[in-house]
Amino acid sequence: MNSSSIIISKDPSDHQASASNHPPQPQQPPPLSRYESQKRRDWNTFGQYLKNQRPPVSLSQCNCNHVLEFLRYLDQFGKTKVHLHGCVFFGQPDPPAPCTCPLRQAWGSLDALIGRLRAAYEEHGGSPETNPFGNGAIRVYLREVKDCQAKARGIPYKKKKKRKINHPLKAHDELIKNPKLPSA
Repeated sequence: MNSSSIIISKDPSDHQASASNHPPQPQQPPPLSRYESQKRRDWNTFGQYLKNQRPPVSLSQCNCNHVLEFLRYLDQFGKTKVHLHGCVFFGQPDPPAPCTCPLRQAWGSLDALIGRLRAAYEEHGGSPETNPFGNGAIRVYLREVKDCQAKARGIPYKKKKKRKINHPLKAHDELIKNPKLPSA
């Protein structure tokens, strides 16, 4: 047998022994969740937006005004029709014909974006006290966008009421404590 021949063993323990002679392969980190991937993309997009400002803005110089400008900038890529006050379809949930009103970012998309950027800011070392995405002006802006879009569509947003949920075990516990209660 010459030195270039290869011996193949059917015993799996032989393969494990030979595999231990090789350096271990670095493990790949688990793939990011959809939320984490989107948060990373949003953070990179915002960072690029700041770099493209004239003059460029560093993250340490960023304030709520930069965030508001970013949100207004994103409107040009929106897909939600927001009827203007002078439009004949203003306030109609399902307009019967097209109009020339602008497309904007939907309120829900902006709200979710701010939530992801707020989290990313703190993950990148920013403090909650200086987080420009958590500034009151941002909350006011989002509320105005929400109200404006609701009026333009004729569908007011209503606050969801917390429902009282009767848990079966609680009812059972109450019945045990007070057996004179009528059963449901």
